[in-house]
Amino acid sequence: MRVGRQAASDIVGGRAEGKVAFITGAARGQGRSHAVLLASEGAAIIATDVSTQVPTVPYATATSGDMAETVRLVEAQGGRIIAADADVRDMSAMQDVVSRGVAEFGRLDIVLANAGISAPASTLEMSEEMWSTTIEINLTGVWKTIKASVPHVISSGRGGSVVITSSLAAMKASEHTAHYSASKAGLVGLMRTLAKELAPMSIRVNTIHPTTVYTDMILNDSIYRLFRPELESPSRSDFEEAARGINALPVGGTDAIDISHAVMFLVSDEGRFITGSTFVLDAGGSL
Repeated sequence: MRVGRQAASDIVGGRAEGKVAFITGAARGQGRSHAVLLASEGAAIIATDVSTQVPTVPYATATSGDMAETVRLVEAQGGRIIAADADVRDMSAMQDVVSRGVAEFGRLDIVLANAGISAPASTLEMSEEMWSTTIEINLTGVWKTIKASVPHVISSGRGGSVVITSSLAAMKASEHTAHYSASKAGLVGLMRTLAKELAPMSIRVNTIHPTTVYTDMILNDSIYRLFRPELESPSRSDFEEAARGINALPVGGTDAIDISHAVMFLVSDEGRFITGSTFVLDAGGSL
């Protein structure tokens, strides 16, 4: 397939018009934000998340009510959405929901492998379950997401885009994040290999690497303690004070919509020649 040139007038508004996006971890946070923005730009959405607590995670994970809110917000944009409770560790469940979405919407163009967890712990003291669960969700779960979905993008013959949510942690070390950092760094190797394999089909693959993003995965006591271990009961303001020391720009973090705008750029025709990229949104945190 040959990617044709488009006039500048074609690359404005409705940047995902007529396309279908599959998004994991869509019940809240970055995944919800991506779903709502893509729907506002014309995409139909296939959304998945889990509704039961992940045992090794120290904050409350998503609920069915969270996903219902994502559905409401997408539909408020005039968007169409199929939402399902499916764990990225369950290949059969992922294949089933993608197949159902493609049957309903007729195609698949965009894959956002966004689902992930964080459970800070000392490398030598974390449990085997904590290590394996993080790797299974953050790394193996992305491979399963891609294996379940990308064949549908290939079969459409139109090309497409895959965006994998990595992290600044893949590039910059912090204490108590070995399992998280290893999983996020592993995604870079996966992305680069896929980018080469899928380029002949005009399917682009990139990773995004945010600094701290104000979502439930960050705004919780375990992260506050990670950033401020010298305090007995650190607050959000204590956390933000420390986080501002990481970033070159004078901010403690970013909002989910900031990441969504970058994702929208990568999956749209504006980013049609970007593939194999580690797209960093770190407020200068890696400097």
